[in-house]
Amino acid sequence: MALSDIVRRPTGFRQVLASGFLLAGMAITVGSALVFQYVGGYIPCALCLQERIPYYVGVPIALVAFVAAAGRASAPLTRGLLFLLGLIMLVSLGLAVYHAGVEWHLWAGPAGCSQVGGGDLGTGDLLADIDAVKPPSCDAAAGRFLGLSFAGWNAVASAFFAAVGLRSAFAKADRFA
Repeated sequence: MALSDIVRRPTGFRQVLASGFLLAGMAITVGSALVFQYVGGYIPCALCLQERIPYYVGVPIALVAFVAAAGRASAPLTRGLLFLLGLIMLVSLGLAVYHAGVEWHLWAGPAGCSQVGGGDLGTGDLLADIDAVKPPSCDAAAGRFLGLSFAGWNAVASAFFAAVGLRSAFAKADRFA
């Protein structure tokens, strides 16, 4: 079967479910990172902030894919958006694996990531205090859960989201749509 035939195949419940799952999963993942930062007090390093970019790009695309799939928009549009989400999550996977490798000291991180975090915001000169705050080092994990850091768990989530996006982009429509 040619690629053009696959792209033109009708979409169905699988694509609606996959796009909704990607929308919710990606929003929860990046939302959790923001909660850890703003509620939990974890200051993200430069690589952590870069790892969020695919989610910031992907969540609106997942919303459009969900609306397109649920509204029975053209199959090429829906499948194209799901494929794009799969590719975006592959980029996210690459960023997460790179960051996890830096944390495990398998390779060196960027030069700007070797600073040690910290800073005192209580000296009375807030602007100078803000300039003095340095992000944490990229090679030191803020914490580990079941042996994986935040970057490691992002790699797991990104791989799963990439698989869902790519698989649903090429999956047949089901009979219940």
